[in-house]
Amino acid sequence: MWKSLLGYFAPDGVYHNMPLGPVGGHDKLRPFIQAFLKGWTATSWDIRAILAAGDLVMVERLDRTRVGDKPVDLPCCGGFELENGKIKIWRDHFDMATYTRALAG
Repeated sequence: MWKSLLGYFAPDGVYHNMPLGPVGGHDKLRPFIQAFLKGWTATSWDIRAILAAGDLVMVERLDRTRVGDKPVDLPCCGGFELENGKIKIWRDHFDMATYTRALAG
C-alpha cells in the first residue's frame, strides 16, 4: 500500500500530519509512510464532505483502520494542494489521543 500512496505525491511533495512535523520528498516520505502503515491490517476512508477549487481540495473524513486486531476510527480533516495532478502538500488535522486511546484499548 505504501507504494501506491507514495505515487500520489509529487517528487518534492510534503505530508504534514499536524500532530508531527512536515515530511517532504519521496526519500523521506517512503520510510514515514511505511512506519505509520506498519501493523495496519485493513483501512478505509469514509468521505463526509469534499470541497475543491482549482488545485486545492479539502476533505472531511473518517479513517477506519485496523491495527492488528484493534479498530481505530479517526475523524480527520485533510487539505491537499495539487500540482500537475500530484500532491504537492497534504495536511491532515486530527486528535492524536483518539488514535492512541484506540490502540491502548
